[in-house]
Amino acid sequence: MKAPARLQLRLASAVAVLSGVLALRAMASPPEKLVAPFRSPPTASTSPRPGDTQARIALGKLLFFDARLSKNHDISCNTCHNLAAYGVDHVPVSTGHHGRKGRRNSPTVYNIGGFVAQFWDGRAPTLEVQAEGPLFDPDEMAMPDDKRVLATLTSMPEYVKLFQKAFPREKRPVTLGNVTRAIAAFERQLTTPSRFDRFLAGDDAALTEQERQGLELFVSSGCTTCHAGPAVGGTSLQKLGLVEAYPRSKDQGRYEVTRDEEDRMKFRVPTLRNVEKTAPYLHDGSVENLPGMVRLMAKHQLGKTLTDAQVEAVVAFLHSLTGELPRRDITPPKLPQSTNQTPRPDPT
Repeated sequence: MKAPARLQLRLASAVAVLSGVLALRAMASPPEKLVAPFRSPPTASTSPRPGDTQARIALGKLLFFDARLSKNHDISCNTCHNLAAYGVDHVPVSTGHHGRKGRRNSPTVYNIGGFVAQFWDGRAPTLEVQAEGPLFDPDEMAMPDDKRVLATLTSMPEYVKLFQKAFPREKRPVTLGNVTRAIAAFERQLTTPSRFDRFLAGDDAALTEQERQGLELFVSSGCTTCHAGPAVGGTSLQKLGLVEAYPRSKDQGRYEVTRDEEDRMKFRVPTLRNVEKTAPYLHDGSVENLPGMVRLMAKHQLGKTLTDAQVEAVVAFLHSLTGELPRRDITPPKLPQSTNQTPRPDPT
């Protein structure tokens, strides 16, 4: 065989091999029906905002970890939303100032940047509004007023410089509004990429066979009616007990905010990312394990009774949503030092 003929044969073989590889890759891509529900909805975005500069995010992290923003200097945002524990404290309801118990379970702060609203009852439209609430809640951080918050921060020269760096266009940047903007900027970038993200990106092998079966059941059963979008939740408020009334109805959810009959028992749908690591579940922290939670949701939201094998498959899929914690964020920062002007702890 002459050299040109051999070269042509080799090229033809290479093209055939390449075509086969591309065909296999195309075959390996997840079906559209399994990835479409988790794309970003048009009304929400997980992308950082233009104002979320590194200086603002760094300041937000300090504020998130600083217990001096509580009346007795013993509670920070991280107390109830422990970043090293997937953003929760693993108790039904958190303990706040003076040992007082809250009404609702503390949800994770990971992957919440694109939520339709904050808090279980959706009363805060943005992360900025949400960040202010716990500061003055008597059952949480219990600060008496914004003057105490600002007096605390302005008493420390290092904080003043950090606010000036984070908000360079403002003459007096240490404000309550900028406190919440910085905390929100920090929280918006708290994401936990997982194997499920590789699957969504086209890697069909990222999920095991059982996890894939669980995902297919999750989608076909209608779970994505509520748990959709990049966070697998957080894009709507839904009635708990949609098909079959939920037995515990003391907390009426959104209705307590709006007094609209349509909002009885409506709660913001939680993210399912890292759900394996964020027990106990529901607004009241009344469900301790994930298989039990899956059975309850199937019954009360979908009107279905799942077999043990189906529950195991769905739970396996939910495990694929467990992501990597950002090491840079979970490490407690070195906080600015208090001065003689810093308000003292107040246990009253």
